[in-house]
Amino acid sequence: MTLAAILFGSIGTLVETSDVQRDAFNQAFRDAGLDWHWDEDTYRRLLLKPGGKARIERFAAERGQTVDAAALHRRKTAIFDREIEEGSLELRPGVGEVIAHARNADIALGFVTTTSRANIDSTLAATTGQLTGDMFSFIGDASMVSAPKPAPDIFLAALAALSVSADQAMAIEDTVPCFQAARAAGLPTVAFPNENAARHGYDDAVAVVAELDISLFARP
Repeated sequence: MTLAAILFGSIGTLVETSDVQRDAFNQAFRDAGLDWHWDEDTYRRLLLKPGGKARIERFAAERGQTVDAAALHRRKTAIFDREIEEGSLELRPGVGEVIAHARNADIALGFVTTTSRANIDSTLAATTGQLTGDMFSFIGDASMVSAPKPAPDIFLAALAALSVSADQAMAIEDTVPCFQAARAAGLPTVAFPNENAARHGYDDAVAVVAELDISLFARP
């Protein structure tokens, strides 16, 4: 069947922000007077389950502490937004080529994330014109669904909005829970793990790659 849509999932499928995110969490913890520090191994373990606020809650429970996870996550988001606004983000390898191929071939593009709209806007702005909102026929955000990934809800919403079936589309995801969300929606999915998720498992992936290539999205 002809490919009608390519659905980029998390922000990390477009740009590498994983260490910026980890640093923002650690700064938020310091600002709150917590003696927490998420090193790379800790963060990689926490990424096996989705949701920044939920990660804070789980980590606090592990340590037998009670914290205001929502406030910590808001602070982390503000720090992250500031950091990427003050810097710039490069597209991950092959992303620009896949987007150009899709637009030239009249294949719809989706950005199927459940992060905040502020994070989305900051990320797009930090790519300094490499990515713009009008490149995508669908952009998801946290307000659109009640169940975050690994629930398939946001992918199902994207398919409905684009009027395509799962077998007419392909997804790209970077972490296991997000990959599971795409697969639960019935989407063939390319695993494009970020540097903190590269050692995780992606059963039933179309491919597991460190660089995107347009050949992954070619159909006879």
